Amino acid sequence: MRISVVDVGSNTVRLMVADAEGGVPLPVHTEKWRLRLSEQVKPGAPVPQEAVERLVAAVADACRTADRWGASNPPAFATAVVRAAPNRQEVLRAVRARTGVALCTLPGEVEAELTFLGARRWMGWRAGPLALLDIGGGSLEVAFGRGRLPGFVASLPLGAARLTHEFLAGGQDPASPEQIKALRRKVRHQLRDVAARIRWEGPRTAVATSRTFQQLGRLCGASPGRHGPFVERRMRCADLGDAVGRLAALSAAERSRLPGISAPRAAQSVAGAVVGHTAMKLTGVDAVTLCPWAIREGILLRHIEEGPSWWKEVVRLSDEAVGRPPAPLRLATTPD
Repeated sequence: MRISVVDVGSNTVRLMVADAEGGVPLPVHTEKWRLRLSEQVKPGAPVPQEAVERLVAAVADACRTADRWGASNPPAFATAVVRAAPNRQEVLRAVRARTGVALCTLPGEVEAELTFLGARRWMGWRAGPLALLDIGGGSLEVAFGRGRLPGFVASLPLGAARLTHEFLAGGQDPASPEQIKALRRKVRHQLRDVAARIRWEGPRTAVATSRTFQQLGRLCGASPGRHGPFVERRMRCADLGDAVGRLAALSAAERSRLPGISAPRAAQSVAGAVVGHTAMKLTGVDAVTLCPWAIREGILLRHIEEGPSWWKEVVRLSDEAVGRPPAPLRLATTPD
């Protein structure tokens, strides 16, 4: 069986096509369309019409590509940049009407749950009690669990792009020490209670997912992506703390020349590093394993295990929520 998924993130639209052999999604094709929505959509502002047009075109192209690879009708979801937009209803309707793809928004808590599932399957049971950190463009997801699915999830408005707009977009490049201090204070305040819960749970293993963590890990000395997904990659809290100071002292153009920091993400790399370091420090995590599996793999795993019916329930819940402000929403999950 060949399956696929479309992920509308803060910077790119990504398509993943995989063969579901032996209950494991084995990638056969991946493709991305760079939209940089986070640069065009300020927190609390609507998605501009031009960006909607580009999004529609990218999703349509992704759907055609999936069909060519024998994996038609992919589940398609949009993360915080669309979820938080006041015109998200119009965005979802435009995509559905013009592409036939039932794009939906996932609450942050559901994103955390699905990402945890992907990370758990990659890390295996020997990882023991597992903590997860995932930095997106609009939100930070945190999860903890002892089994297949997490027993605790949280989604916080601490995305790298969101905080860059809020604290570091005043035209000063590099940012001032006062800006960095204010940013760190905000992150500490938002994370305080969630971090206390993770410390109380006492995870044996901590994992970090997302492109932001991957780039920060490379900056801190992890192996480059060309070495493949099976190379163990870890990042120490102390090394990330040093990286915060290094990044903050440079302009965005200078940061883009550092190992691992891509030009499109250079502007938000400081905020991402501050969030990652603060989260690790407050949760008492000395080091994280950089996990290559995340939300897309989690969705494919659920699809393999439960068939397409579970995604129809996701779409239904999204449709019910689309007319009101984003609110916590958990999927019914099977017991461990």
